[in-house]
Amino acid sequence: MAVKYWLVVGVVCCSSLAAAGQEQPIAYVSTDGVSVSGSLEVVNGKATIGNNGSVTAGDKTAHVTLARGGEVRLCASTTVHLTRDRSVVPATGEDSTALMLALDRGALEATYKTGSYSDVLLTPDLRILVSGPGDADLKMRVNQKGDTCIDNHGDSAPYITVTSQFEGGVYRVKPNQRVLFEHGSLGQVVDNEPEPCGCPSPAPIAIASTNGKPVGGPSSIPADTAFPLAESEGLKPPPPPPSQPVVPPGTPHAQVTVPLTYNGAAPNQPTEAPAVTPPPLAASSAPTVETPPAEKPADSGGLFHHIGHFFARLFGRG
Repeated sequence: MAVKYWLVVGVVCCSSLAAAGQEQPIAYVSTDGVSVSGSLEVVNGKATIGNNGSVTAGDKTAHVTLARGGEVRLCASTTVHLTRDRSVVPATGEDSTALMLALDRGALEATYKTGSYSDVLLTPDLRILVSGPGDADLKMRVNQKGDTCIDNHGDSAPYITVTSQFEGGVYRVKPNQRVLFEHGSLGQVVDNEPEPCGCPSPAPIAIASTNGKPVGGPSSIPADTAFPLAESEGLKPPPPPPSQPVVPPGTPHAQVTVPLTYNGAAPNQPTEAPAVTPPPLAASSAPTVETPPAEKPADSGGLFHHIGHFFARLFGRG
């Protein structure tokens, strides 16, 4: 079964409390894609958190509905611990619950109307007190180094004071102020933090991001349709066309450069183009046939020719 044994214990605990009429649940959360534990009851994929509970978001934001009204959004992979603030005892018959939320690492966003009693958010280094009256629109992030970002958004934001768990001092986060406590210290405060404190924005999806599959045609693959952002936004001109012809390797080709000239005295007369030297022929594997040089014809005249003819006649050979 998907429901573990500790969930059955939580059902008994929460059901007995509800039957006795002692305390009401503090929050509800869908179990789709989240992990829950603590004093809770699970019915039809929805967890009802009684006195305390832990909720861990999966790969997407988890929505925790507060029983007194409002919502806490847990960013992906964030774990938050919820419990009643036992130091606050509401008056008899008053339906107001002070909450304590503990966040070790991650980010959350809380939207709710503050009640009569202050809520407390705890990190490994800081204690954050959210006091009414006001409409809370709070964003918070804690990283592994302890850097804690708090965004108290809204003109009617509640009164937020931050104290350290280990050192003295107090810091008030004003309405519409975003503050970063570096390493969770009140002595290293960036009182105008530019980066957001809540859940990160979804990563942008490129138009041609198709895992290598064609888009719109055989040649419309990411490598073909990708275009630099600077060029598409007009921030940078596209590269000029190549000055040399693009020829596949191994293909013989010739490059001819013909200068253009103009004669102002005779603009209509054509200018003779310079002679173009043909490129050398590519090497071939066919055998080469050499032609022997032609014999030089004998000289038919001259002094030696006449002397030879004289001796031939003298010895009877003529």
